Amino acid sequence: METFFCFRCTISRLKLENNNYKKMKFNTKTIHGKQKYDPAYGAVMPPIYQTSTYAQSTPGGHKGFAYSRSHNPTRQALENAFASIENGAFGLAFGSGLAAIDAVMKLLKSGDEVISTNDLYGGTYRLFTSIFEGFGIKFHFIGMQNVANIEDYINDNTKLIWVETPTNPMMTIIDIKATAAIAEKHKLLLAVDNTFATPYLQQPLDLGADIVMHSATKYIGGHSDLVLGALVVKDKELADQLYFIQNASGAICGPQDAFLALRGIKTLHVRMQRHCENGKAVAEYLASHPKVEKVYWPGFEDHPNHDIAKSQMNDFGGMVSFTTKGNNYEEAIKFVEKLKIFTLAESLGGVESLAGHPASMTHASIPKKEREKTGVVDSLIRLSVGIEDEEDLVSDLKQALG
Repeated sequence: METFFCFRCTISRLKLENNNYKKMKFNTKTIHGKQKYDPAYGAVMPPIYQTSTYAQSTPGGHKGFAYSRSHNPTRQALENAFASIENGAFGLAFGSGLAAIDAVMKLLKSGDEVISTNDLYGGTYRLFTSIFEGFGIKFHFIGMQNVANIEDYINDNTKLIWVETPTNPMMTIIDIKATAAIAEKHKLLLAVDNTFATPYLQQPLDLGADIVMHSATKYIGGHSDLVLGALVVKDKELADQLYFIQNASGAICGPQDAFLALRGIKTLHVRMQRHCENGKAVAEYLASHPKVEKVYWPGFEDHPNHDIAKSQMNDFGGMVSFTTKGNNYEEAIKFVEKLKIFTLAESLGGVESLAGHPASMTHASIPKKEREKTGVVDSLIRLSVGIEDEEDLVSDLKQALG
């Protein structure tokens, strides 16, 4: 009994209060941010609470958990971690990134309008146009490299600005702080898809965004073994609206995936450092190759928004897109099929390097005419540069390019 008492005292002393979490540096937050030892046995990692329901002592008398669609201890630990690494107050976990976006769209009603990045992940575009346009919501897909363009589309029905930066797959950079100023001026919500950058490189809430979205399937999970989405906000009223939608719609993640995502967060900082180093090596190699027409990577000084990337990002990430000369569809397909270390696959952000052909894969749902306006041509190839040895990655690209 005495040993147990001392153990509990030690646990109590090691728990950090919320104000101390705010003082933590990012690398420490990924390990400890808003996390506590499990109260039952002091487990360092939150257990997988594989349960649908919880015992009650009297109707409504429970320990904060009644039904796992509404609350689950493993998911709650993950949501706390999301809030911590994005410098937010409230985190929400969903069954996928698209489920998280769907929840944001449910804040709107018929007749409302959304201004969105035109260079957009194909799944987001499909959700907006094939689902929510049918419910009477109008979308404007515009170039946001010059944020002044946004003002031209704002009217009394505008309710939300949706931003991706860097964009998928053209690596366009959008000035979050300047966009936030426009949103504040017109009393609009600003949501930022931060999937490509991750909170390691960019924290949109600190730049004025209202909502941050992640496909946590990607870098946050980091091991290509889960599908999960996240939202993070600072405002309690907005959080309460989203929590209601999360519970009412039920598009939650399961405790196993929550556990895996929480594990992924704990190594996010070390993985992202290597992703950035390898991304730079790959981008520079491709830029020097005679068969490559154009490389899209925000770390290059001639990137149209390089200065903005430098100001709002801590590094330039591990995503690189490029086109081969001649804009030849068959040559692009041949290239991705010849790769040996890069795996031809959907998704991104895992420890292994992946290659994709957006025109036939991630962006196939966008009409050819529309996708080509933003640069998603038939020869475009997107690389998710992993954490392997950079010499092996460059050698693989070299042999595939011939």
